Amino acid sequence: MDGQEEQLTDRRRFFWISGLTALGATAVGGGAVLADFVDPKVLFEPPTAFRLGKPDNFPVNSVTADYTRKIYIVRTEVGFFALSAVCTHLGCITRWVEDDETIACPCHGSKFKRDGTVVQGPAPRPLRRIAIRLEDGELVVDTAVEVERDAILRA
Repeated sequence: MDGQEEQLTDRRRFFWISGLTALGATAVGGGAVLADFVDPKVLFEPPTAFRLGKPDNFPVNSVTADYTRKIYIVRTEVGFFALSAVCTHLGCITRWVEDDETIACPCHGSKFKRDGTVVQGPAPRPLRRIAIRLEDGELVVDTAVEVERDAILRA
């Protein structure tokens, strides 16, 4: 074999190995994309319905805030109702202000009465009233279910 023929063989071998390497990398990449596609993308969220305890745990004429679940439990002489703690303006989490007996948005200044109606803007709507029921002697709230403004649980 002369030098020119040997050089041609080395060149062919280089391109052959380069081509196989490119095909292998493409196959591995395609397999990784396929494995990621087959893997389910599920968002696990906490349940929307949860127990709060016995009605006796809530004094009459009180507003009890549960900021981790973003709700208020309001007990009147007549019964219970639950309000969302999420402001209807831009979704900030409101706070119960005991001194003023109002629910206030710390971000933009909206204020609500204890029944959720707007006292001071910029909130365009009252706070959402959410479902509350008595189950096995305990209060159960479901934040996914909105109820009418005059809905009240008599307990």
